[in-house]
Amino acid sequence: MKEIKSTSTFFEYENMAELTLIDQELMQAAIEVRKRAYAPYSKFRVGAAILLDDGTIIVGSNQENAAFPSGLCAERTAIFYAGATHPNAVMLSIAISASSDLKPTVTPIPPCGACRQAILEYENKQEQPIRMLFMGAEGPVIESPSLINILPFHFDKNSL
Repeated sequence: MKEIKSTSTFFEYENMAELTLIDQELMQAAIEVRKRAYAPYSKFRVGAAILLDDGTIIVGSNQENAAFPSGLCAERTAIFYAGATHPNAVMLSIAISASSDLKPTVTPIPPCGACRQAILEYENKQEQPIRMLFMGAEGPVIESPSLINILPFHFDKNSL
């Protein structure tokens, strides 16, 4: 047997005010689109904003459906739209903000597994990391330098 160690590094900001101006703008876009999420069943709203290399910001919010598997998370809504409308752009960063209509959400909420896999696909496609910022409705912000940082053992085209 051989032990395998994996190390991940994250950065925690006390609140949005500690972010750079461009990161504040990106997170604010995620917050604004989060407010327009369609979440009548879970009452859990998520917004995502992606910064492209040309300065464009693409946003997406979660879209639920009574047939639960038919809905789509905010991160995938944004990343698929960015991929469809800006296929040659490099995605530099994604900001994610999540909140519950039922209780305060003050801890950072990372992407779900399906969204991690979708973000990984685009990191691999562009051969460059996508920096991630995530938070709740308010409070601390976590930064990860890449998706691989939070998913060290991942499934990608090399696994096929």
